[in-house]
Amino acid sequence: MEIEMLTRFFMWCTIVNLSLLLVSFSVVAFGFGGDAVYQIHSKWFPMPRDTFNAVIYLLIGMYKVCVFVFNIVPWIALVIIG
Repeated sequence: MEIEMLTRFFMWCTIVNLSLLLVSFSVVAFGFGGDAVYQIHSKWFPMPRDTFNAVIYLLIGMYKVCVFVFNIVPWIALVIIG
């Protein structure tokens, strides 16, 4: 596999994952659907709203770290060596 192909692959992975991260954060953090998300999930997993907020923010934070480690860092490394 060529470096240019890998660079494009990681670039598009980064774009897609950052878009998903932006959408998920805006839904939860800015309240564009946080109540709806809470109502759906509280039917399956009964928990207080404060606990739900903490879990969602934790998951979004973990997703952000994974995007940086597995998408952005390899893409930057390939851009540097390419």
